[in-house]
Amino acid sequence: MADQNNNEFSRQRRFDEVRQTKKKKSRVKRWILYILLAIVVGVIGWGAYLYSEYKGSIDSIQKSAKISKTRNVSSLIAQGKSFSILILGTDTGELDRDRTGLSDSMMVATVNPTQNKVTMVSIPRDIMTAIPGDEDTFPQKLNAAYSLDGVGASMKAVQNYLNVPIDTYALVNMKGLETLVKKVGGVSVKSPLSFQYSQATAHDYGPDLYRFHKGSTSYEKSTDNGVTWSASKTVMDGDAALAFSRMRYDDPQGDYGRQQRQRLVLEAMLKKAVNIKTLIDPSFVKAISKNAQTDLSFNDIVKIAQKYRGAVENQVSDHLQGQGVMYEGVSYQMVPTSEKQRITNLLRSQLGLKAKETGSQFASDVPSAQLRSAAYALAQINEKLVQ
Repeated sequence: MADQNNNEFSRQRRFDEVRQTKKKKSRVKRWILYILLAIVVGVIGWGAYLYSEYKGSIDSIQKSAKISKTRNVSSLIAQGKSFSILILGTDTGELDRDRTGLSDSMMVATVNPTQNKVTMVSIPRDIMTAIPGDEDTFPQKLNAAYSLDGVGASMKAVQNYLNVPIDTYALVNMKGLETLVKKVGGVSVKSPLSFQYSQATAHDYGPDLYRFHKGSTSYEKSTDNGVTWSASKTVMDGDAALAFSRMRYDDPQGDYGRQQRQRLVLEAMLKKAVNIKTLIDPSFVKAISKNAQTDLSFNDIVKIAQKYRGAVENQVSDHLQGQGVMYEGVSYQMVPTSEKQRITNLLRSQLGLKAKETGSQFASDVPSAQLRSAAYALAQINEKLVQ
């Protein structure tokens, strides 16, 4: 009897121990569930805040190009296909300049998610063109398209000139580059040449003078016209990046050299901008909204962040090489047909399109009256180009 009672007591104790263990496990599971739930709610709440901050900022920079496009960029992005974007850099009102509305730098970028690659091609701003919609003002420089008829005219001109569809655009104030570089924590860029530059004088002398070194990320700054220099740094702040991007007159390659340095800064900034910490910083998006404009919608940009982020980390650069010519006392750039065709082939292949002949020489039809009056001069210009 005693043995039976002992056995019963042992079974009850084991039962109680199992029940207590289950309760403890249950409590642990509930606490884990509560913690996870709190995290999820927190993320959702923070996500809602980010959504609100992002959407408001992005909506404020959206502006239609007011043209009929050959392709629907929203559809391309939704399907995860390659698309192109015309990047226009402006510097309106800086350095006491009195001209406004010109695009100081132009780039065509293709974003290819299959190859995880962004291809950026700089376009000379001084190419002789007939601006679509303003052909009667021929000849014009390509960067005048923006001042005459807005960003849509720029998109049409570049598209016609290269026979490559331009799906969307981004207009960036180069002065805003200073703020954006600061927001990503600075950038390191190897300089393709040694030079000094002061933004106050736009030359290699003056206050707040920067000194860059060929093949190095190092640079120094002088506040007393180059008498004394600061210790070398390897990470450019916004002001240094702007100085590095702006120098033109002392570059042996002229505007082509400046385009190259602008690409280098933009590439370095994009690589840092895709960092998650940067992407979830509303102040970064607000900084962009104050210095940029695009016709991409909020949903387009969200999908780009989801589907194309890897491509931004793999960037290749190129440029359309022209030759300087003088016509009626004005300096222009003319590009040999073979060079135009090379860039057309490159961009179309990155967009997954069939090869086609490059676009028209002047981006639009030149009125016969202007063409006849300029026939002799144009013939001389063409003779200078290596076809």
